[in-house]
Amino acid sequence: MAQSSLLLSLFAVLLVSSSPAVLAASGDVDEGLTHIHLYVHEKFTGKNATATAVVASPLGANSSFGSVGVTDDELRVGRDRSSQLLGRYQAIIVGTSLEVGAGYLTSITLVFTAGEHAGSTLSVQGPVLGFKGVIERAVVGGTGKFRMARGYSLTKILGNPTPETVVFEVDLFVLMHNGKY
Repeated sequence: MAQSSLLLSLFAVLLVSSSPAVLAASGDVDEGLTHIHLYVHEKFTGKNATATAVVASPLGANSSFGSVGVTDDELRVGRDRSSQLLGRYQAIIVGTSLEVGAGYLTSITLVFTAGEHAGSTLSVQGPVLGFKGVIERAVVGGTGKFRMARGYSLTKILGNPTPETVVFEVDLFVLMHNGKY
């Protein structure tokens, strides 16, 4: 019964319009499902780039295998770069595919420095098997308000507002333990 209640809560959250507000739906007594909708703004070239490749693939330019990249992107409330800054999207990206094309493993920390989650972090891990469509990864933990968090993240590339930047839309669906610590 509790599992079907949780599934209904998840379904209800998915039906809610995608506003920048943080939405909540209750699961059972100890846990609640929280939906966080935000945007990642990345500058991948030029002065003050927030993403860079630090190790090239030893197999050459046509391979991602063995490459390593890092990001320190901006987390914002909206698509527009002038929207409220919520924190940072810090990641390590490692090329893991021997086949030509995108095949990466990511380890991401969302560091909230403003808004209702200020002082908390979320940890997200998982593969990127291509850059078309939605990228799904696991929420594997967090700190502060997100202690013992788990769930999933859906990321979609929205486009390039300038030739040096890209904007991602991120929806996080997080189960948290509401007990006292």
